Amino acid sequence: MALTLYVDTARWRAHHKHVQEQFPGLVPVCKGNGYGFGHERLAEEATRLGSDILAVGTTYEAARIKDWFSGDLLVLTPFRRGEEPVPLPDRVIRSVSSVDGVYGLVGARVVIEVMSSMKRHGVNEQDLPQLHAAIENVRLEGFALHLPLDRTDGSDAVEEVIGWMDRLRAARLPLHTMFVSHLKAEDLVRLQQQFPQTRFRARIGTRLWLGDHEATEYRGSVLDVTRVSKGDRFGYRQQKAASDGFLVVVAGGTSHGVGLEAPKALHGVMPRAKGVARAGLATVNRNLSPFVWGGKQRWFAEPPHMQVSILFVPADAPEPKVGEELVAHLRHTTTQFDRLVDR
Repeated sequence: MALTLYVDTARWRAHHKHVQEQFPGLVPVCKGNGYGFGHERLAEEATRLGSDILAVGTTYEAARIKDWFSGDLLVLTPFRRGEEPVPLPDRVIRSVSSVDGVYGLVGARVVIEVMSSMKRHGVNEQDLPQLHAAIENVRLEGFALHLPLDRTDGSDAVEEVIGWMDRLRAARLPLHTMFVSHLKAEDLVRLQQQFPQTRFRARIGTRLWLGDHEATEYRGSVLDVTRVSKGDRFGYRQQKAASDGFLVVVAGGTSHGVGLEAPKALHGVMPRAKGVARAGLATVNRNLSPFVWGGKQRWFAEPPHMQVSILFVPADAPEPKVGEELVAHLRHTTTQFDRLVDR
């Protein structure tokens, strides 16, 4: 009995091809938990797409995935002096976000990140003159610009890229390749038309692997079902059942990421109101689980355990049977499955 990720493989791969057609020169991104699929599987899919390069999050991820992908590996986390050295092949390209970082990678293949409106990391405009001497001792693969997802100020992502292209050109730095993130397909077309001598390569992870929500589905197996009456005590903390119903033990607990949720940016009155309501219910131990039964998300009977969750299903709902599976609305980037089934 397991928490299973089911993949409609033909549909999933058709989406990959569609994204690849929209973004010529696409650089697939495989970082973290491999967007819920695992590094090995995404390395296989990137190879299937014919990708010459795969982006990973860290040097540790590069070390793990190097035996599964034969092309170049681009490490997205910028190099820092003093970091733990990790043995890596020459086909690994390091990101750098400072002039000092470039000097620290003599002989290495590097991509230089410039500071975007994200203000996360990157070389600033005033540092560009110093790059001339620094890049003489590295193999420069290009520059990179990581853009924000939302632009609440109404600014134009393309104009931000153009601004950096103009600065780099004014500084007489090589502009053969620019790696970009979070641009639309039509944005990329505009840029390529304006700068035909530069190759723009979109680094894409979420849109590529998770863009078709109907292609994947998590399901947890029902392990046990126990009928309870109002007032019956149960669980680790011996709480009382609020009404008649069923305690349903389902595969999927904290070790899978169930009950662990990354913070979300809320926009608008209704989402904020729902967030407040959920927080209020949590203070009285009422937490909605990701598991669906009888057309409704069901409540946790108590906080999820390490490998299973216990749900409360009221008596007026159908009784789940051992061996049946419950759909689970889980976030791919925080979930670890027991098995993956292609279908």
